[in-house]
Amino acid sequence: MNKKLAAALSGGAVLVVALTGCTGSGSGNNGDKGPDPKMVAWAKSVCQPLPAQQAKISGAYDALSKVAKDGPPKDVQQTDSQAFQDLADGFKARAATLDGAGAPPGVEGGAQKQQDAVKKLTALSAAYADLKKRVDGLDTKDQTKFASGLSDLSDRMKVVLTQYDSVIAALKNLEKGDVNEAVAKQAGCTKTSGSSSASPSSANG
Repeated sequence: MNKKLAAALSGGAVLVVALTGCTGSGSGNNGDKGPDPKMVAWAKSVCQPLPAQQAKISGAYDALSKVAKDGPPKDVQQTDSQAFQDLADGFKARAATLDGAGAPPGVEGGAQKQQDAVKKLTALSAAYADLKKRVDGLDTKDQTKFASGLSDLSDRMKVVLTQYDSVIAALKNLEKGDVNEAVAKQAGCTKTSGSSSASPSSANG
């Protein structure tokens, strides 16, 4: 039953490479002008904390994918609980980083795009915190009840997966043109996108 849960979770792993420059192929063009120092500073503030956030998120996905689906309920519960906590913390940190960076300078509608991404990342973090509470409340003393609880949890994941989609859309909407180009040149972002072991091969990098 936990295998079903892990499969549902893996669908959102593409978020690991969102806003890391992975979608950037140098298509952004500033004409014959050099990079805007303000944009470079903004990109740096977004990218520098990313490797640590990425490590926490990737580690959580790895833990969820490796936990034995028919293992002792207590072990499964502890692994899932910690993974959900790490995901909640990781996406909360990403939201805080983006919020602290402010709107990308010189971008039309940049503030609205930035706040939309922050809002959706925060909501995703809260969804994972809720999943942690739910898994912590499962009955590990009864194998049948525990399996039933995991099944309910996987159903809840369907709601979380729709949040993934909206977060990805918000981040991609923010990460366009000059923003994309600036982010793609930051070491923290390029290093992160290149080490995303948790992301599915179908993700566009």
